[in-house]
Amino acid sequence: MTEQDIDLYLREVIDTMSDGLIIIRPDGTIMMVNDALLRMTGFSKDELLNKPCSVLGCDACQRSRAEGKQHWCRLFNTRKESRKNCHIIDKNGNYLHVLKNASLLMDDDGSILGAVETVTDISELDRKELKIRELSQKLRHEENGFCGFVGHSPSMQKVYTLLGKAARSDAPVIIYGESGTGKELAAQAIHEMSSRADKPFVQLNCAALNESLLESELFGHVKGAFTGAYRHRQGRFEEAADGSIFLDEIGDVPLPIQVKLLRVLETRSFERVGENINLSMDARLITATNQDLSQLVQEKQFREDFFFRINVIPVHLPPLRERKEDLPLLVDHFIDIIEHLEHNEGPAPETMRKLMEYHWPGNVRELKNALEYAAVVKDSGPILPEHLPPQINAAATDNCPCPEQPYSVTMPDEKQALINALKQAGGNKSKAAKILGVSRGTVHNRMRKYSVQYRLDE
Repeated sequence: MTEQDIDLYLREVIDTMSDGLIIIRPDGTIMMVNDALLRMTGFSKDELLNKPCSVLGCDACQRSRAEGKQHWCRLFNTRKESRKNCHIIDKNGNYLHVLKNASLLMDDDGSILGAVETVTDISELDRKELKIRELSQKLRHEENGFCGFVGHSPSMQKVYTLLGKAARSDAPVIIYGESGTGKELAAQAIHEMSSRADKPFVQLNCAALNESLLESELFGHVKGAFTGAYRHRQGRFEEAADGSIFLDEIGDVPLPIQVKLLRVLETRSFERVGENINLSMDARLITATNQDLSQLVQEKQFREDFFFRINVIPVHLPPLRERKEDLPLLVDHFIDIIEHLEHNEGPAPETMRKLMEYHWPGNVRELKNALEYAAVVKDSGPILPEHLPPQINAAATDNCPCPEQPYSVTMPDEKQALINALKQAGGNKSKAAKILGVSRGTVHNRMRKYSVQYRLDE
């Protein structure tokens, strides 16, 4: 095959490319596109050929045109652009995250004939990165619980049942609970058990942003929509697609944003800030709050219509002080995951009594922090009361409703049951824990308590 033959079939060669290709005339109109670009954007050839290249709405190109000195595009000054990170807009108005390479085309005399650009769609990489983040969040210890929760108390069993039922519905769910009770875990559990489990799970803390930033985060914006909007931005609703979107601290959402969220729920559509194109909203909405929304409604700080729209399936997470029977399991769980803390360095019996007597205003999160603090301040051996944070040691215990010896209650045959389970499991502590219906950490604790040194060769 000669170079002339290659030139003859150049069009067919270009159309086999997986990256999009576009050739632009010096006046900025599109002279040629390949099939990959058409598939990527959804446009037909007739909709692109001889049209200004601005039809693709590239935010990087908008900046380049603004920076151009002698020409309408900066490329005619720089002559080459490599791996430009930008967004273009497809035929349906959706953003595509792409990498662009561009170069001028010149004849032998150095006259500019036009420009060529290749476009690589990396939106799928963004989706995979989001999925990796979700999967990393799912790598949690679940030996004694449910979807990341730890505990077998009756109140938590009711929560598990309700979460499972909520996952089978697409109706909005609102999760009530004090700070540190696991509202994010509950939202993830609903998503993971639903038919949307293989779709994105996108979350946003609504209390962390002011009104304008919150609107941009939720709905996205186009370049130039407001001061500082230097490029297109995809919003959380658009990112969630047909997955689930979790809005934490919904009680802190400003009233004007509540109106817009209400419209999204009613019309199943939204608009980016600075744009009037309706985009469909297919995501399942999950919200959470540590406030009494009905009280906020009475005080006119929360819209009543929006409250009724999101309060379809309410889930109430109990505080740790109302499920103290789960505390030993939680302690075992955190000892398993806290770095530099082994089970032979777990809480001494008097330390467990302190933990059981404490009120835990910060709930499970405060318990984990307390054990991490103890792991740092102690040198070796078990966690003693003096290793706990000051507020726990200083707490009054006169009104504690807990049993006198909550952690050291021993069944008469507990030691023998432990030995039997270890024998049945061949010395495997994880299998023994499943036989006994406890955690692996509890097996460690009981072996230490009864001085059981079971080995595989016994």
